[in-house]
Amino acid sequence: MARDQIDMTPIETRDELVAWFEAGCKPKTQFRVGTEHEKFAFCVDGHRPVAYAGYHSIRSLLEGMHDILGWDPIMEGDNIIGMFDVTHGGAISLEPGGQFELSGAPLEDVHQTASELMAHLAQLREVAKPLGIGFLGLGMTPDWSRADMPVMPKGRYKIMTAYMPKVGTLGLDMMYRTCTVQANLDFSSEADMVRKLRVSLALQPVATALFANSPFTEGKPNGFLSFRSQIWTDTDNARAGMLPWAFEDGMGFERWVDYALDVPMYFIKRGDSYIDVSGKSFRDFFAGKLAELPGERPTISDWANHLSTIFPEVRLKRYLEMRGADGVPWRRLPSLTAFWVGLLYDDDALDACWDLVKDWTAAERQKLREDVPRLGFKAEIRGRTVLTLAQETLRLAARTLKRRQRLDQNGRDETRYLRPLEESVGRGVTPAEELLEKFHGKWNGSVDPIYDEYAY
Repeated sequence: MARDQIDMTPIETRDELVAWFEAGCKPKTQFRVGTEHEKFAFCVDGHRPVAYAGYHSIRSLLEGMHDILGWDPIMEGDNIIGMFDVTHGGAISLEPGGQFELSGAPLEDVHQTASELMAHLAQLREVAKPLGIGFLGLGMTPDWSRADMPVMPKGRYKIMTAYMPKVGTLGLDMMYRTCTVQANLDFSSEADMVRKLRVSLALQPVATALFANSPFTEGKPNGFLSFRSQIWTDTDNARAGMLPWAFEDGMGFERWVDYALDVPMYFIKRGDSYIDVSGKSFRDFFAGKLAELPGERPTISDWANHLSTIFPEVRLKRYLEMRGADGVPWRRLPSLTAFWVGLLYDDDALDACWDLVKDWTAAERQKLREDVPRLGFKAEIRGRTVLTLAQETLRLAARTLKRRQRLDQNGRDETRYLRPLEESVGRGVTPAEELLEKFHGKWNGSVDPIYDEYAY
């Protein structure tokens, strides 16, 4: 999430790093769910990207949203770069190319997530319409080139932009040309975290297939169903991937701390300044050996900021983030949250999922992760297709959501949010394949109709 932490308590021991994660454990009765989603802003007239400054701009959008919501502005220098809801914990932030992100508050159920989302989109339309700005729910820009993309005035992105080409070929595409939707879920103990982390890592490719929605690059099919997911395989493999070590004996908060200590840093924030330490080790910083800040030890804020620059398929903070899904049209956004709540917030479902995946080897999990961006539901593991895994996991999720009996004001349970996924599985077709059908059919080889049909 966007707001860089501001707890300047110095860290003295490794145990404090472990304790930071342990503080995330909470009783099941206090489990919440958060949904984060990004979307592309475009000019309704001409379908071009939206610049940060000027009248028809990202800045104008943020200022308009600030007027409606009254949330605390997040400033960098003279620039508004986001907003934070101090009362409930939600935030609005900007990704590097102006992708507009809602980091939802921690809420009690999927109904609340869906309501939050609808309210956000209604508020955004109210501000965006007079500015001639629309929003698109896709995993990757359908026709804009890297050079087309605006650059948001955020210090951390300047450092990342310079560093990315040193560690992969597609990192700048990840930053500037992709959008995702994420679900964030709680754990009750270290053992519960490990179980949920393993299940969700193994099944992340199933979510990637269910949400695959980035088949175009610069106006043409790119050969993938989720090119956004493919991009992550060559962004920065020191901080991405399927974490095979998480399935080894001894996995826990300490093991994650050791991993994070060795993931290269991007920056250290002091006051309003970002100090470029890209490629340097947090372990050295922790030992007071960083040339840029000689003798200085990291703070809790430095640790939290560093953890936010690690990008595996599932990320541990004080909760678990599901990171495998492309950005999608609004109706599908609560579906990701419903899917993972259904699988991870019920012991029987979690056990059943573990039974599904526990015998898979690290090599098999990796191959599945590599195959899904291109093959979607047709990818296979142990002779089973992802389509059959999607059918089975959706059945488990539906059973849990029914059993939870969280009802909306019309008496409906949370299973309704799985319907878009069940429709895809029923047809055996990913969202990307629907787009490709249209591209080769009624759109006559043009991606331009996307801006009408897939706008929020």
